[in-house]
Amino acid sequence: MVKRTYRKGLSPQYLNKLESAGKGLCMFYYAKIIKQDGDFLVSFPDLVNINTYGNTLEDALKNAAEALNGSLEADFEYGYKLPEARTRQGRGLYPVEVFPHIEIAYMLRQLRNGYSQKEIAGRLGISQQAYQKLENPRKCNPTMKTLEKISSVLNKKLEVTFV
Repeated sequence: MVKRTYRKGLSPQYLNKLESAGKGLCMFYYAKIIKQDGDFLVSFPDLVNINTYGNTLEDALKNAAEALNGSLEADFEYGYKLPEARTRQGRGLYPVEVFPHIEIAYMLRQLRNGYSQKEIAGRLGISQQAYQKLENPRKCNPTMKTLEKISSVLNKKLEVTFV
């Protein structure tokens, strides 16, 4: 099942309740934000190479999203496996959402599950190059019809949710 949910502004406690209830949440990582010398310093416990800051908490969260997604996009494009995001609780932890185009590319790669891009492309009736773009977060821009076709070929249910 592929499900997309937008959760802007929800508290970590609420997200944890949703997650434990089995709701299909979109992909996110927790940022640790601490105030130091008037700035808000950001790090990611699951992604030690990403650090940023902001003059306000709002700026820090915006910069965290840009840093997280820029790093994931580059790492994923080079074929690195994305680290598993763990549910975290505690003071100063904020969920930062992975942008949809990165999440979709990641899901497609996971759903392919052992099949080659060429095999999936053949089932979809498109070229391998066209399918490669779907798994590249910098070029991924599938239409709903394409996602419906992919879900059918992979025998998965497609759900899109706005919350």
